[in-house]
Amino acid sequence: MDLIPAPLGAQETQDGGAFTLDAGTVIDAGPGTEGVARWLRQVLGDATGLPLGAGPVSDSGSDSSTDSGPSSDSGSDSGSAEGAGSAGGTVRLRIAPVPGAGPEAYTLSVGSDGVRLDGGSAAGVFWGAQTLRQLLGPGAFRRAPLRAGAPWRIPACAIEDSPRFAWRGMMLDVARHFMPKDGVLRYLDLLAAHKLNVFHFHLTDDQGWRIEIKRYPRLTEVGAWRSRTKWGHRASPLWDEKPHGGYYTQDDIREIVAYAAERHITVVPEIDVPGHSQAAIAAYPELGNTDVIDTAALTVWDTWGVNPNVLAPAESSLRFYEGVLEEVLALFPSTFIHLGGDECPKEQWKESAAAQAKIEELGLGDEDELQSWFILHFDRWLADRGRRLIGWDEILEGGLAPGAAVSSWRGYAGGIAAAEAGHDVVMCPEQQVYLNFREDGGEDEPMPIGYVRTLEDVYRFEPVPPQLSPEAAAHVLGTQANVWTEVTENQSRVDYQVFPRLAAFAEVAWSELPEPAARDFADFGRRMAAHYARLDALGVQYRPPGGPLPSQRRPAPAGMTSAALGRPIEGAPPNV
Repeated sequence: MDLIPAPLGAQETQDGGAFTLDAGTVIDAGPGTEGVARWLRQVLGDATGLPLGAGPVSDSGSDSSTDSGPSSDSGSDSGSAEGAGSAGGTVRLRIAPVPGAGPEAYTLSVGSDGVRLDGGSAAGVFWGAQTLRQLLGPGAFRRAPLRAGAPWRIPACAIEDSPRFAWRGMMLDVARHFMPKDGVLRYLDLLAAHKLNVFHFHLTDDQGWRIEIKRYPRLTEVGAWRSRTKWGHRASPLWDEKPHGGYYTQDDIREIVAYAAERHITVVPEIDVPGHSQAAIAAYPELGNTDVIDTAALTVWDTWGVNPNVLAPAESSLRFYEGVLEEVLALFPSTFIHLGGDECPKEQWKESAAAQAKIEELGLGDEDELQSWFILHFDRWLADRGRRLIGWDEILEGGLAPGAAVSSWRGYAGGIAAAEAGHDVVMCPEQQVYLNFREDGGEDEPMPIGYVRTLEDVYRFEPVPPQLSPEAAAHVLGTQANVWTEVTENQSRVDYQVFPRLAAFAEVAWSELPEPAARDFADFGRRMAAHYARLDALGVQYRPPGGPLPSQRRPAPAGMTSAALGRPIEGAPPNV
């Protein structure tokens, strides 16, 4: 059973027996599992061509069987097992407590007469349904049957499973390069297939504002579009002179959130403040530090890096973003709202008479405390509305509100400090799980960025630092892989950076693994051989184990190297 992520416990039963899906198979959905049944009927119905009608069936119907084994010339890539299979039969879905486990746990039992899937909640049943799909083989990941009448067998087995972490996420940056709605929906399916349950949606940055705000239409009329784009790392001399942009309407966002919810994924929106805000300032110049620079001359930024143009620390800025967040909260039911807080240079505040007057008025010590004042305001504002602020680990500087949570990206240190201080933490250190970093050091890697982080490196990532006390470790909500898109301008480039490493990350986030050095990467690699076939069926343009395909390479222009287009960092990353 080449399952990814690896379940807590699994064993084959009945000496090679199997359950066969056929035209008589029905799905019996118990109370609360109707949504899972609808999803399962759709994806397996598309792949198999079977009706998979609603159950239950009578006992006599579920007990009937035939010896309808696979024909030698069927050529199906569906799962198979030797031995007798059933005709008809039932896939039973139930919500039932899994002893000693949480709501996302499930048990899956497959016998020759049917399938029983119990979950601690509808989410647990859904994750079990993902396992069931993997057991059917890579053909179950296709959108149409490859061969009419090909058998679909599930090996008889018993599986018990539950996740290690409650937060198993991926962050996708759609501000640097916009991903159309259909691409986002596709990535939600890919997250679900790997039992990941948080989609961190990075919607705003210097290079683009991607969410419609009806109160402030210029955020998308102006802020969603830039005239050109740096090609490669910011030090590259090359430009893509095509205008770039796009945004999601509020109905698009509602669709994305609903689609995610059907897959038991929470969408956590990010509206980045007070730095990474030039797109917003270009749309509404009064948001910037107008006593320092001519903000009316700013446009949506066309290059990469840390931008000095940040929001003015003024009451008017607070009121503006309260208006933005009122609409954001109406669209996203997530308890957590991400407000960035990272990479906010303080030079303009140091030069601004208005900012210095604000520091004096509030009795603050410096500009770091001024940023903390800005963040604390929205922490209280969100808390008053039943939500929680989460931000990048810079929000620790200058003081942090008791209810705020931290995304620890600069290393482990911020997460350790936050957890020891009683704050909840999501571990996502760039040195380990930034999937925009290159996977290999070869010259064929397209626009190489950062440290080499191989499939094995990601598999040996440990989200909970050993030096944390048990009390502090309980504040680690989970972990997240981050995907920044400065040099990944389309879906195929995102696929290349994300896969196969997201599969390794998913196992780290879900499975109970030993300490990093003791993990069986050889076994994971063996299971990946089957998983590559699933990714092929899903149309994922992953990086092949042997290196990039010709179409995935980025030959450098004459007189340049691939390294000149990117920013490779040699050596092992620091453990900070």
